[in-house]
Amino acid sequence: MLEVITKKKLHLFSGRHNIELAAEVAGNLGAELTEAHPSQFANGETHVRFAESIRGSDVFIIQSHASLEDRSLNDAVMEQLIMVDAARRASAKRITAVMPFYGYARQDRKSEGREPITARLIADLFDVAGTSRLMSVDLHSGQIQGFFSGPVDHLTAMPVLVNHLQRYGEDLVVVSPDAGRVKVAERYAQKLSADLAIVHKRHLQGKKNAVEAKDVIGDVEGRSCVLIDDMIDTAGTICSGAELLMERGAVSVVVAATHGVFSGPAIDRLKNSVIDKVVVTNTLPMPAEKRFPKLEVLSVAPLIADGIRAVFEDTSVSRIFGGLNQQ
Repeated sequence: MLEVITKKKLHLFSGRHNIELAAEVAGNLGAELTEAHPSQFANGETHVRFAESIRGSDVFIIQSHASLEDRSLNDAVMEQLIMVDAARRASAKRITAVMPFYGYARQDRKSEGREPITARLIADLFDVAGTSRLMSVDLHSGQIQGFFSGPVDHLTAMPVLVNHLQRYGEDLVVVSPDAGRVKVAERYAQKLSADLAIVHKRHLQGKKNAVEAKDVIGDVEGRSCVLIDDMIDTAGTICSGAELLMERGAVSVVVAATHGVFSGPAIDRLKNSVIDKVVVTNTLPMPAEKRFPKLEVLSVAPLIADGIRAVFEDTSVSRIFGGLNQQ
């Protein structure tokens, strides 16, 4: 009988779209980032080559699907796919694609005729490339976990955000910016022992990133409010919601979100808004031009490191979050 006792080896790689977060994750793991040498050909094609053998290794490839000054979100997705393919062809035993921010997550269903479901397409691409499992933080919707044929580790930034929000006092009202975020806001309210309110809004049909705040359900008069969302993109929803809360008598408004996308007019809107503080995490890179006095950036590196460690050691990821990541 032939018997081989194997030792697992962890290899951690990073794409170029959030190298600071990846380095921090590596530091929390007590590991090093292995060189992947990503580069561009003259025509824009991406090329990678791993610096050392990864045969039989447990490989984790970290990449935030984010735009940088000279590279787009699509470049980030393609770079990670190419790194996965390279790892598969280099005989890695298991490949986990770590996406702190999952690109195209808002396109998770058809809301009008003749539309794509691009969140499913992204999952299919990583499946075909050779990804064994996915890991992401606060997906826009839970059903995205079902788009991928392998295991999906859904992490949540809630522990980091809740720990920070506790400093804003005990008499808080957690506010959902729309009906779709009520369940998430309710969990934050429970953790913060706070009341719950909802901003009733409607999307303007046929217009992207266009919403109209209508009313507030719940008592916010004389209270400090915390608006909770999964991401801030153009900040239209958040700013109109904050204005409505102040009109209804709120004393102050703090905004907390996992992903600070900050596209287009977002920075100017937030700087000039009635919002006192904007709290996000570092799932997306935050260059100097996106920073402003009201902004506070918290790190999710310890959470991602704990998730990677649990996957590598074949232990429970949901236990890290007390099951909150599955709700």
